[in-house]
Order: sequence, then C-alpha cells, then structure tokens
Amino acid sequence: MDELLGRSVPHSERAEQAVIGSMLIDPECIPVVLEFLKADEFYSQVNRDIYETLYSMFAYGLTIDAVTLIDRLKVRGVYSDNTEDYVYSVVAQTPTSSNVKEYANIVKERALLRRLGEAADNIREMVYEGSGEADSVLEAAEKQIYALRSGRNIGRLLPVSSVVQNVFDQLNEAAESGDKIPGIPTGLPDLDNVTLGLNKSELIIIAARPGMGKTSIALNIALHAAMNEKKSVAIFSLEMSREQLVTRLLSKAALVPAKNLLTGHLTEQQWKDIASAAQALSETDILIDDNSSVTVADISAQCRRLKKLDLIVIDYLQLMGSSGSGRSWSNESRTQAVSDISRMMKITAKELNVPVICLSQLSRASEGRQDKRPVLSDLRESGAIEQDADVVIGLYRQGYHDKDAEDPNLAEAIVLKNRKGRTDTVELNWIPEYTSFGSRDTTHEDDY
Repeated sequence: MDELLGRSVPHSERAEQAVIGSMLIDPECIPVVLEFLKADEFYSQVNRDIYETLYSMFAYGLTIDAVTLIDRLKVRGVYSDNTEDYVYSVVAQTPTSSNVKEYANIVKERALLRRLGEAADNIREMVYEGSGEADSVLEAAEKQIYALRSGRNIGRLLPVSSVVQNVFDQLNEAAESGDKIPGIPTGLPDLDNVTLGLNKSELIIIAARPGMGKTSIALNIALHAAMNEKKSVAIFSLEMSREQLVTRLLSKAALVPAKNLLTGHLTEQQWKDIASAAQALSETDILIDDNSSVTVADISAQCRRLKKLDLIVIDYLQLMGSSGSGRSWSNESRTQAVSDISRMMKITAKELNVPVICLSQLSRASEGRQDKRPVLSDLRESGAIEQDADVVIGLYRQGYHDKDAEDPNLAEAIVLKNRKGRTDTVELNWIPEYTSFGSRDTTHEDDY
C-alpha cells in the first residue's frame, strides 16, 4: 500500500547491513546485538534470514564468519545464487564494528515506526469499517499502542527462532537467580515451594467461602511484594474502600490488632508502631482503586498507563462486570458474563506480562458435604475460571466451622490447580488479631 501511494516504508538498508557486517567482523558484537534486536525488526527478508542464521549458529556454539555463515545458509535453505556475493559485500561495506550499537538503534527505531504505522492503519480500518462500539475500538487501539510501547508483538506470527531467543533469555535469568524461585515470592515460603511464586502472565485464582480470609491473604501477598520485594502492585477492590484496605495493611505492617485501629484504643507504643508502618507503607509502590463498578476493560486500560507494574490484585471476580453495561443478569447470562470476565483477565495477565491475582467466591456446595474443604467444582460458574486459571488456591479453616477445633488457627491453602507442577495442601497460621496469615514454622513477627 505504501509503495502504491509513493510512500517510503521506514527502514535503513545500510544500518541493517552494518549490523550484520559488524557481527561477522567482530564476534564480540554478536551477544550485544542478539540481546538488543529481534529478527523481525529487520525490514529486508534477506537480512532477516541472515540474522536468524547467525542467532542459530551462536546458540549452538558454532564458529561464525562469512564462510561458515554461507554454508549454514545453504543448510537452512535460504541460499540463492547471489547470496555469497551479498554477504562479502556487506562485510566489505561495513565501516567499523565499534558503532554496532548505533547501527542496531537505527534498525530498532525504523522497526518501531513501521509497527506504529501498521497500528495506525489497523485503527483507521476499525473506525471506518464500524467494527464495534467506540469503547471496544478504543480498547483495541490502546492494546496495540501498549504492545508497541512495551516492545511486545501482538497479533502476529513469529518464527520459532525468535521465540527460542526469548526462552534462552528466561533460562539465563533462572540460572542466575540460583536457588530463588522464578516468580514473585508471596511471603509464604511453603506455598511458594508448590507454586514457584507469582509468575509473569499467570492468572492466579484464590477462592473460598465468605469469612475464610481471601482478602487477607491477598493483602498479605501484596504487602510482601511491595515492602520486601520492592514490586509495584495495583489493587482493585470492588467490595472494600481504600481506607478499609489501608487500615488492614497498617495492621499487618505494624502488628497492631485491627480492632485497636478501628476503635482508636491504642497504646503509646502502638501509635509509634503505626507511625513507623505508615511511613514504610507510604514509600511502597501500591496503588488502590476502590471503584465498585470497575470492569476488566477499565483495569486493563489503567494498568497499561502505568510506567511500572509487577502485580495486579482484584477483589473479587463475582462483583466485576465485563463491560460498563451493569450487572443485572439471569443465571444463564451471569455464567456467560463470568466466562467473559475470566477470559479477559487471562488475556490481561498475558498482555501486561504480569501475574494477576483474582479472588473468587465458592458456591454453597461445600457446606452440604461432611468434608467442607474446597474442590475445583465449587467455583461459582466454575467452567471458564477453572479453564483460564494457571493456579487455583482454595482456602479452608476448620476453626471457622468448628469452634472447638484442636487448632482453631490452622489454615489450609489447597492448591487445586497448578499448570507449573504439582498440587498440594499447604498449612498456614491464621492470625485473627491482624487478619493475617503466616507460615507454620515461623512466628508472625518474622513475616514482614
């Protein structure tokens, strides 16, 4: 289309050739470039084929120079009659390898401009075709621009070589972390051992009957991520106000009973502890939205605009709407709405590349059983949630049902689904005065 209209597609053939030439002249340039540029950022198909071949050779530890490259191009079936002359001319025309970063920057900038033009064309097409309401078109437009801003591809086929490069990056990151879990720690080590923490693009469902502590464990995790791991956390509360949430966070951080905070009956030491906790809490990167009518689209739009985001917490699923059209549904339409919400949350986690914790109510089915521990089928409108979630954790406290229980503060985090590995039951301590959870083998003073 651009060629037909006489427009020049943004690209720099010379910069692309200079990047490849630098990699062939100086092997030390290769890891520098591979970390910075992706194959699909090259405009020329010939240059893209050469770059993918160089990446493959580097990944397999093969010797790289013009001769070995030409041989490998033949093996991969991307060799033509003038390929050999082209490779040698690229090497000859490269002025110096010391400027490889500048060459690579030019290639990357031109690729971004091309994608921006493609996104603009797509948005224009959606507008003039009338393919949806204004809100849905705006949502689609924001997604495309966010994908460009975050350097990620959306809605495009990628060669496996590009994906392999991403996997190698993840493997290197995991290897460098040593014994640390790959995801964000929850502050509950026994739970982390099962789930491997909160990992990017995961949808984590925490489900329980009312009163079991869904909000409490979510705030536990959010506080630990923000305070101890220095992560940026966005909390969307459809049930509690900002002030109620911060009161709970202060109670946990200061280790002052929540009841004392609510009544104002505080000792001099507790005032000092709260002041210290308030200062520490103010320095965290926690953002709270208490709009009770927030939708998944609203959440996605707000989170896309954040410069830094590591974790999303939503309390809770059944109160949410998939759009701004209200929530007066029949049972059948409600099931469909929850299916839509569940799917949209998984898409949001994947698009933003952050873990999303979403709390969910369980049905009353467990109340009629002798063993009231949650199972997957207890999830209300469970089919879609069960399918979309990467991890499902059910909370259970025997002491809630039986006041004479041997250990009334024993809590169980039952991992009902785990795409990364095993399912298991993790025992936790319920600390009612702080509406908090802790590990069984540590005291609550060690949790923060």
